[in-house]
Amino acid sequence: MLQTLESDNQAIAQAVHDVGSALWFGGTVMGVTGVNKSGSDLEQGIDRIRVAESAWGRFSPLQWAGVTATTLAGLQLTRTGRRRIALQKGFGSIGALKAGITVLGAAATAYSAYCGMRIGRAAEQAAARGDRIEVQDATVPTPDTPPEIAKWQGRQRLTQIAVPVLAGANIICGSYLSQSYRTGPTVKGVLRRLLPDRWAR
Repeated sequence: MLQTLESDNQAIAQAVHDVGSALWFGGTVMGVTGVNKSGSDLEQGIDRIRVAESAWGRFSPLQWAGVTATTLAGLQLTRTGRRRIALQKGFGSIGALKAGITVLGAAATAYSAYCGMRIGRAAEQAAARGDRIEVQDATVPTPDTPPEIAKWQGRQRLTQIAVPVLAGANIICGSYLSQSYRTGPTVKGVLRRLLPDRWAR
């Protein structure tokens, strides 16, 4: 009965992890390719920034829900798989890599939001001074973009690309770990742990 309960908990944790990762990855891709670029249809540069900032602000709670679900469910999967980590060679190293990727992805997500806040603040200050704000879209400046705005746009553009890359890498690592539960990889991993010379390849 205890084994069945642990299996059920693992299945729930895996489902929560996968849904959270999908929300994190898919939402960010939509934001980068859709929300940011859609502002280019507007005439005023300040409006291009405001629309993107508003959209990202509305998505932020869901994005962080995805990050949190991925992290907490990952911790639960690590707890339930601790014996596998000890016995199956390669499982622990991929798990550690996945954890590191999750931390980096969360940090990139937070820094991207910070960059967006700085862009919005700089744009509003420029608008209050009566300056004309020229931008191609929310994260791409033009030669006439105020330097402060262009600086933070460049930083946000890089981190917004990094976030889905890291979230996608997290999903890939999760898929590898899920496949490691199959009988063949399990047996091979245990043998590689017990007989490293024989299974060095």
